[in-house]
Amino acid sequence: MDDMRDGTGLQGPDVDDELLEEELRQAAAVLDPVPAALLQSAVDAFTLVDLDARVAELTFDSLADAIPVRGAADTARMLTFTAGEVTLDVEVTGNGLIGQVLPPGPARIEVLDGPRPAASFTADDMGRFTADTTPSGPFALRLRTDDDVVVTEWLRV
Repeated sequence: MDDMRDGTGLQGPDVDDELLEEELRQAAAVLDPVPAALLQSAVDAFTLVDLDARVAELTFDSLADAIPVRGAADTARMLTFTAGEVTLDVEVTGNGLIGQVLPPGPARIEVLDGPRPAASFTADDMGRFTADTTPSGPFALRLRTDDDVVVTEWLRV
């Protein structure tokens, strides 16, 4: 029945699907190519995928959630990320990052701003950390403990 015509001059739907898909793909590549910068961004994003990582949700951002203080200028940005029982509190200043991992314990933290980590540092046994790196564009943090890998949402400073 696959080789019977349906009256429109076309064969059944499963006969030439792969051929049609390839022809459409070639036409799109010629008529509407993907911009090189967008393609590179997609490749960079894919290299950051960590299938074992849990995504930490932004639960507090001082830009959106805090009450502004009159006269305060150039204050630090406070962020809190949560993934299950893991909480990551981060203060972003002009001099770098300061924060704590809860529950407390040693961890490796990486600042992601592209396909490779921009910086990495270690939290001590109390979960505290500091870094001299201030993210300049979109960034995320990857937290590695002995038992877990957590990646935060992407943010702009």
